[in-house]
Amino acid sequence: MLYSSVIILTILGSIAVGLVSGYILRQRLSRKKLESSEKLAKRIIGEAKKEAETIKKEALLQVKENFLKLKTESEKDTEAKKLELDNLEKRLRSKEENFDKKTDLLSQKEANMENREKTLIQKETQLHEKYNSLNRMIEEQREKLEKIAGISSEEAKDYLAQSMEAAAKRDAAIAIRKIEEEAKREADKKSREIIAYAIQRYAGEFVAENTVSVVNLPSDEMKGRIIGREGRNIRAIEAATGIDLIVDDTPEAVVLSSFDPIRREVARVSLERLITDGRIHPGRIEEIVKKVRTEVEGVIRETGERASFDVGVHDLHPEIINLLGSLKFRTSFSQNVLQHSIDVAYLTGMMAAELKMNVKEAKRAGLLHDIGKAVDHKIEGTHAAIGADYAKRFGESSNIVQAIATHHDDSRTNPMLGVLIQAADTLSASRPGARRETLETYVKRLEELENIANSFRGVDRCYAIQAGREIRILVENEKISDNDAVMLCRDIIKKIEAELTYPGQIKVTVIRETRISGLAR
Repeated sequence: MLYSSVIILTILGSIAVGLVSGYILRQRLSRKKLESSEKLAKRIIGEAKKEAETIKKEALLQVKENFLKLKTESEKDTEAKKLELDNLEKRLRSKEENFDKKTDLLSQKEANMENREKTLIQKETQLHEKYNSLNRMIEEQREKLEKIAGISSEEAKDYLAQSMEAAAKRDAAIAIRKIEEEAKREADKKSREIIAYAIQRYAGEFVAENTVSVVNLPSDEMKGRIIGREGRNIRAIEAATGIDLIVDDTPEAVVLSSFDPIRREVARVSLERLITDGRIHPGRIEEIVKKVRTEVEGVIRETGERASFDVGVHDLHPEIINLLGSLKFRTSFSQNVLQHSIDVAYLTGMMAAELKMNVKEAKRAGLLHDIGKAVDHKIEGTHAAIGADYAKRFGESSNIVQAIATHHDDSRTNPMLGVLIQAADTLSASRPGARRETLETYVKRLEELENIANSFRGVDRCYAIQAGREIRILVENEKISDNDAVMLCRDIIKKIEAELTYPGQIKVTVIRETRISGLAR
């Protein structure tokens, strides 16, 4: 046990020694580490201080460089602005000097203007005094002249104006007569052209188409039968004929309306036959319309052949004959177009014979000049252009085609045949009674025509003749000279053209005659 205690004590002593030794060793090691760490820290701090010093020096150098740079730039800007201010100051000084000079000049000019104004006022006063003096002198001289002449200044002016006007009219009339005499001297060379274009001056066109036909009924009960149950009969008539059937309040009559006169004629004849027959139903309507259409086509063909035979125009194409025959159902101002075409053919033939032209060709062109009216409601364009196209299509000569195309063209480039057709067309349409004109309008136009002639000085009597196509004026011999008669005719023509509306043209004839009478004893 003692041994054990010794051992334990020994062990404990060893442990205590070891602990003391370890503690001492640890202290020594810690002291060494601390010394080395302090050395390292001092070395790091020294290096940091050195580096900080270096950075500080570099920063100071950079700041100094930037400061110098900014200072240099600022000095440059300052110098530039100083130069600019110096230049501006110089310009301002220069402008100020110029302004002072201009002010001085304006002051001088103002002074000069004032002097001139004073001078002008003085001169104006002097001129006004002289003007008043001259006016007094002129007035005194005028009074003296009026006393010497025995007339006033206004009367003298009127007399001078009248004498100058009379002289001017006399000179104009002499010139007109001279021109007319020169034209007469050359008439032999240009006779055909002058005659043709003189006739052409009658040109004028008035077209009014009838688009309705009236069918009389035996009684108003027939209207119901024509309409039929739920309107089936009237619809059948309109569908079969292509017209509008108007049943209104007109007693014992219905109206057929269509732009196509042949359709209207077929519908009229068909409806009259249905009314006579009494059997009115869709089947019977179609049957009657078909028969009537065939009959009307035959009438058209026969009418065209008879018209061409009567005029003496042969070898016409069948289509041309049909177009010619259909003109029987066309009217213009109540004038039948077919009869008008026949009249034009005869008139053109007579004028062509007088002018020694081809009479057959003239009649042919006159007869066919309005064939375009047969289809102008179906085709766009003027009836002259349409007629020329059809004539060309069916083998007519170029002269005929051109005459048809230009028979309403007033150009002086028209062929002679076209001019003759123009004249004949107008003569046929404008002869008394050819076209519709109410009696009141006709009488009023004649009265206005005579009133215009009577409104001129020196007119003794006037007469409207030839159904208002001519007016003859008798003038007072002692008031109107031959030259004045020429001017009077021109003045009346101008007033008629300005104030009247009339078809064709009006011929104005001024007659001045000298009558010498005596007694045989």
